[in-house]
Amino acid sequence: MSNKKPRLIAFYLPQFYPTPENDEWWRKGFTEWTNVGNAKPQFKGHYQPRVPADLGYYDLRVPQVREQQAALAREAGIEGFCYWHYWFAGRRLLDRVFTEVVESGHPDYPFCLCWANHSWYQKTWDPSSPDKLLIEQTYPGEQDYIDQFNAMLPAFKDKRYMKADGKLIYGIFDADNIKDFPVMKETWERLAAQNGLPGFYFFGFCQGAHRLPKTQELGFDAIVYEHMTTVAKEVRGTWLNRIKGRINCPVTIDYSRYVKEALAFFNEHKEYIPCMIPNFDHSPRSGLKGTILVDSTPERWYEYCKEVRKLEESKNDDERLVFIKAWNEWGEGNYLEPDLKFGKTYIEKTGEAFK
Repeated sequence: MSNKKPRLIAFYLPQFYPTPENDEWWRKGFTEWTNVGNAKPQFKGHYQPRVPADLGYYDLRVPQVREQQAALAREAGIEGFCYWHYWFAGRRLLDRVFTEVVESGHPDYPFCLCWANHSWYQKTWDPSSPDKLLIEQTYPGEQDYIDQFNAMLPAFKDKRYMKADGKLIYGIFDADNIKDFPVMKETWERLAAQNGLPGFYFFGFCQGAHRLPKTQELGFDAIVYEHMTTVAKEVRGTWLNRIKGRINCPVTIDYSRYVKEALAFFNEHKEYIPCMIPNFDHSPRSGLKGTILVDSTPERWYEYCKEVRKLEESKNDDERLVFIKAWNEWGEGNYLEPDLKFGKTYIEKTGEAFK
């Protein structure tokens, strides 16, 4: 293999400690582990519940846990974490973990940010609940972008903050819904120059080919693309055409199909940054309404990683970024961290393929 190996970045979910908002909206002590621990198999052979191994049901307020996570990520050849960042018109949620990482200087492990700019609804964590809005994402305008920049300035100045093309990597999750992104971009570039920063490498995160046109129009420096959503829409549409009424079972997608279709897309559209998914199972949150990748194994993940590495090495791109979704999204069965069934094998296979 070439020495031009891709730069792996893994999305990192901070929702593994109690917060006042979750205490109010759900119950005292609610975290992502609440749904993970309550998960039940939805069909014969369904791998649930998923139980964490090496790190256990951790609390991210404990610095030693964060150090252990960084050590495991290094083993996998992952260059850094992309922390989900929550900003609602001046109000930050789930910010304690990242704030402590910045203020303490530990772990000494690279990071960047992606703004999870979507409204929160009760059904996200409990599909049997009414479709109640918990907190709305709004875009008040330039002053709010200034306030957000200033709030995150200590992170932007941190030596650990990751760069691409010499600029700070910053993502927008719900990319096609931030209509005034050009205002944010111009504002932040101006503020970066005023604060001695090199500027920003803005990426738009895009789930599904149907959202690409709107995302492209907004002027991001790059698009990080995740193809599983497109496959899920195809499968769900086929089922709905065959069956009238409500489907009382999850949408299941064979992992091999997802990989095959994702690789075909990335080979045809080399302009996008791949976002790879090692496994996915939304049933801890959604129950029978969930989407589930079935028959993902460390070996299949390894083969997927090898093909993406070959694809990236063929590009005329010095950065060669590849995102993994995700490091620890246990409530969506979407993680690389060790569990009781596979241990550290996903981590080991990632390292074998990319180191």
